[in-house]
Amino acid sequence: MKTPHFYATMKVMKKQLQGLTQVEVKRRIDAGKTNHFKAKTGSSNWEIFKRNVFNSFNVLNFAIFVALIAVQAWSNLFFFGIIVLNAFTGMMTELRARRMIDKLNLMNKDQIRVVRDGQLVSIDPKDIVLDDVMLLSAGEQVPSDAVVVDGIAELNEAMLTGESDHILKKDGKELLSGSYLVSGQVYARVIHVAEDNYANKLMLEAKTHKPIVSRILYNMDKIAKFTGKIVIPFGLALFFEAYLIKQLSLQESVVTSSTALLGMLPKGIALLTITSLLTAVIKLGMKHILVQEMYSVETLARVDVLCLDKTGTITQGKMTVKGLELLSERFTKEELERLLAAYMQHSKDKNATAQAIRNAYEGLEHHYQVGDVIPFSSDRKWGAVSVNGLGTLFLGAPEMLLKENPKAVDQAQARGSRVLILAWSQSGVDTETMILPNDVEALTLLEIADPIREDAAETLEYLRSEDVTLKIISGDNPVTVSHIAHQAGFADYQSYIDCSKVSDEELEALAEDTAIFGRVSPHQKKLLIQTLNANGHTTAMTGDGVNDILALREADCSIVMAEGDPATRQIANLVLMDSEFKDIPEILFEGRRVVNNIAHIAPIFLIKTVYSFLLGLICIASIVFGKAEYLLVFPFIQVQMTLAGQFIEGFPPFILTFERNIRPVEKHFLRRSLQLSIPNALMLVISVLIFHLSQVYLGMSNTDMLTLSYYMMGSTGVLAVIRACIPLNKGRVALIIYSVFGFLISSYYLRDVIEISTLNSYTLPIYLVAMAICTPLFFWISYKQGAFQKA
Repeated sequence: MKTPHFYATMKVMKKQLQGLTQVEVKRRIDAGKTNHFKAKTGSSNWEIFKRNVFNSFNVLNFAIFVALIAVQAWSNLFFFGIIVLNAFTGMMTELRARRMIDKLNLMNKDQIRVVRDGQLVSIDPKDIVLDDVMLLSAGEQVPSDAVVVDGIAELNEAMLTGESDHILKKDGKELLSGSYLVSGQVYARVIHVAEDNYANKLMLEAKTHKPIVSRILYNMDKIAKFTGKIVIPFGLALFFEAYLIKQLSLQESVVTSSTALLGMLPKGIALLTITSLLTAVIKLGMKHILVQEMYSVETLARVDVLCLDKTGTITQGKMTVKGLELLSERFTKEELERLLAAYMQHSKDKNATAQAIRNAYEGLEHHYQVGDVIPFSSDRKWGAVSVNGLGTLFLGAPEMLLKENPKAVDQAQARGSRVLILAWSQSGVDTETMILPNDVEALTLLEIADPIREDAAETLEYLRSEDVTLKIISGDNPVTVSHIAHQAGFADYQSYIDCSKVSDEELEALAEDTAIFGRVSPHQKKLLIQTLNANGHTTAMTGDGVNDILALREADCSIVMAEGDPATRQIANLVLMDSEFKDIPEILFEGRRVVNNIAHIAPIFLIKTVYSFLLGLICIASIVFGKAEYLLVFPFIQVQMTLAGQFIEGFPPFILTFERNIRPVEKHFLRRSLQLSIPNALMLVISVLIFHLSQVYLGMSNTDMLTLSYYMMGSTGVLAVIRACIPLNKGRVALIIYSVFGFLISSYYLRDVIEISTLNSYTLPIYLVAMAICTPLFFWISYKQGAFQKA
């Protein structure tokens, strides 16, 4: 019995397609011209570990940690737990991002048939070598870029180009790796291997690991870099002042100088930012929104340009036949429906439009016998079948089948529908030349609709109201996209261009002022995002096809529907599991909540940074007086800051980050936070100077001076918590009570641990007078700064 393999081998011999010899294959393997390909997907485990552990911020904190251990200052070591948690969280975030990228692969691993020494053999795609002759049949994926040397086939390149129509490939035509054969069979010679293949080039670009972008952490890093430059001379000066001039013990000198340095580093707000983002991820997950990149929640809150894909985003991506409109009396409507049934039962077309027609009519019974079939091609924009005893039926675009469009075509396109014409000819059609006969007659118009999402108009209107610029980027005809956009309530639906007719330079020039981009290639989508980013915008993009991957990776935030291609889901920042466009505002709300609330409570953390820096400067400057009694040693130790921080920088800010806050994001986050933190820091610094002068000139004891300084440090922090809780509600009043009484009670009962005394008959009046002056002054300054605007 002769197998199909035997007949295929005979065809190879008949066509004299001998393929490569084993000697030629070995020569190419030795030259490295094989299809072995593995992309480096970003940082290694060691690089990620090194970046998150051995950075200047952590090295400095570790050095201080070691110094405190060396002098056995055990009670002052709690701060290092925050550093470890920050580093661990950063590593886990980057490792997850890398795993997500590693999953991306556009090529399958099925074996492929190649001709070698005149025989067909099956090999792994990675074993293909340059100039191999492959035999590809319907249903197979093209594993390597090649040129057809024999045969005819229809290819689906939607995975690469976004074009849903099938492409006819004959002798001399190029096959792109990653595309699929939907009909026919071809022999093709390999012209590219490994990283030179089109699909692998796409994958390499898509697998480029984007650095984590967090404006909050970026601003905190700016402070850390500044303090990092001065911390060593600061630390040495403070240590030698305390140890050599003030003649404190080694342990006391190390503790006081390290406290000033640690106070300048904003480590608490970094941890709170990560915690807030994680809670946002959990909340969105409960609403079926998968966040694959934690920092994208913050990014989306800052987005000012959102680029939308039409199909699957504005529309449902579910094409249906809206209706038939007769254009001839040659056949009745019922007869035309049966003719469509015969056509679709024998057609191999599998694009979305063909599937919609098939779903509508394929099940109808008929008596027609079908002969030759010409598959639909996007080059011709029509397909055909011959019907015995009747003639030939044509199905395709009206402008390709007819000399003049009927009015019904224009009317249907104005409704945003895709229009096909079923036409008839008594003549046959040449399956080789595929030239249309002259007697083609239109029979009926098929109106194909892709329903607009019910929530599209409301969602688009909301995004517009929040000052988000909207743009539609689609591979479809721009006129059709414009009409659909109009139906969906898109404001700038008349602003559109056909990107197939413009150069890259023209596209860059039009990117800012054009709203709708039709017939866009994957390269052009990426170019548009790059241009918008270069113009200073924060961009987000939605998509669902592999042709969107490059643009999705280029955008600051990428959003895909769960119904989209698996490859897009793997590299997206956010996945809408219910594939609902209306979920996008919910993500925006969460992002704004996190960013606005972090900005709202940031001054609480920056107070310590500012006063630590200012007091450090004053302590160093006091050396010029030359007398030990005039020297001001940094008045706090780390255990004091840790305890006070539980009631100032701990629970209250954490709870405040959960509150709803959807105002537009403050652009100048760092500047605004510093402005609000400076009054508190100055009040403390001035108070400490007054207490120190009282110690020098009025005989105040060192214990009383340190006690008053600690109470003022905590009280100025509590004032910042109170400011953050205005306007008041029951929950915020409870936070104020917790902060005030928690600080005062802990200061009393843990006074021995934090090395202070109680407020006595001498120090209590001084403290009350200081607070009587500072409190109204603080609230007046805060009011002038606009700190009490409604959240």
